[in-house]
Amino acid sequence: MANIGFIGTGIMGSPMASNLQKAGHQLFLSTHHGAAPADLLAAGAVALASPKEVAQEAEFIIVMVPDTPQVEDVLFREDGIAAGLSPNKVVIDMSSISPSATKAFAEKINAKDAYYLDAPVSGGEVGAKAGTLSIMVGGDEKTFERALPLLQSMGKNITLVGGNGDGQTAKVANQIIVALNIQAVAEALVFAAKNGADPAKVREALMGGFASSKILEVHGERMIKGTFDPGFRISLHQKDLNLALAGARELGINLPNTANAQQVFSTCAALGGSNWDHSGLIKGLEHMANFSIRDK
Repeated sequence: MANIGFIGTGIMGSPMASNLQKAGHQLFLSTHHGAAPADLLAAGAVALASPKEVAQEAEFIIVMVPDTPQVEDVLFREDGIAAGLSPNKVVIDMSSISPSATKAFAEKINAKDAYYLDAPVSGGEVGAKAGTLSIMVGGDEKTFERALPLLQSMGKNITLVGGNGDGQTAKVANQIIVALNIQAVAEALVFAAKNGADPAKVREALMGGFASSKILEVHGERMIKGTFDPGFRISLHQKDLNLALAGARELGINLPNTANAQQVFSTCAALGGSNWDHSGLIKGLEHMANFSIRDK
């Protein structure tokens, strides 16, 4: 069993860390941004004052924070992870951040004779709790093999995509697909309900055909019931689509449907919905239509 540092115990990180504990690993947590979760401490996790101290104690250091600036801070602040690294330790960033920044972070960590994996996840809070996340990994194969038993405690579909940054690129691609599928389901349900059909029955009918998808199954039900507690917050999906659109500009390509989905998310944010689950995108469409599929 391994000594594992885990920094970022929020909606996703806390159940991921708990699954590592259940697999028998020893956790070290940083309290630099607040108290460590009581349930993890009760199960044997050790709370330390800084990411540096966590890195000194652990063989593997996992980061699961919201965005690129937070990853950079945790890694390279004065009392950050980099300051506590020694040769052969492994940093695993499971956040969803900029692929280009990831490559730069990896170079700095590798310069300390340590190793870096970018390993963003998909599957949401449900997958984090169940230990069934999809994990997209960028890094060298030998380090991937070292880390694989840990990743298998948190996920099921685990793929080494390529070198550093490629895991993050795969995650951005994932978020494009998810956003456009959410928008497709939302538009279909608004169309059906406005035309007088029962959206729940329409969803039931579509589940048996070629339009069937996990988004239609899970988020379609959320849209019909109006249950938009996260889940995965709209603000975080906006962050991921910003990464996609910024990357598209760097590459000189156009992502018109991604840009459109981002505009609908922005409508939701303007309505006060930044913390809604991303299935709440339908409320942006409903606002524009002056109509709700849940109106009787």
